[in-house]
Amino acid sequence: MSFEIRKIVSYVEETLIEGGKATDKPVTMVGLAVVMKNPWAGRDFVDDLRSEIKANSSELGALMVKRLVDAIGGAEKIEAYGKAAVVGADGEIEHASAVIHNLRFGNHYRQAVNAKSYLSFTNKRGGPGTSIQIPMMHKDDEGARSHYITLEMQIEDAPRADEIVVVLGASDGGRLHPRIGNRYSDLEELAAEQAQ
Repeated sequence: MSFEIRKIVSYVEETLIEGGKATDKPVTMVGLAVVMKNPWAGRDFVDDLRSEIKANSSELGALMVKRLVDAIGGAEKIEAYGKAAVVGADGEIEHASAVIHNLRFGNHYRQAVNAKSYLSFTNKRGGPGTSIQIPMMHKDDEGARSHYITLEMQIEDAPRADEIVVVLGASDGGRLHPRIGNRYSDLEELAAEQAQ
């Protein structure tokens, strides 16, 4: 049995100018969302969510990663990545978490882009048209602040009360004109200040 998918939505955003300054290399962010029936909605409290996760999460991850990689033009283009899930009003946050926080789902993405970093994420409850934020970070370096970016999108008719929206995000670069340093430079500065 597979998760019941109502629709698949792709969102593409290309940034050419930031802060009034153009760039030679635009940054493209892509969101790939699956709107699916919540398999636990309407069933009272379900103690163990594992059977649905084991049966369906790998297939969902494979489908979404293929579509996302195709949409951005190849896995080798992806520098930053993340995930999100929004559960409708008849579900629990745990239902959204169950779909995206398991290795059967996430490993498809990590392996496709040969990533070292964990997938940053959001999971929340919302109704149709809710804002969906997909936080991303560099796939190989959690300390690269240039790639701390968020893609925001919405789907006008999702999630319905008995649905979950599952989203993967990808970017072919970081923010335009980054200039706040990285985590490592902060650590060096703090160590130098403490040594004085």
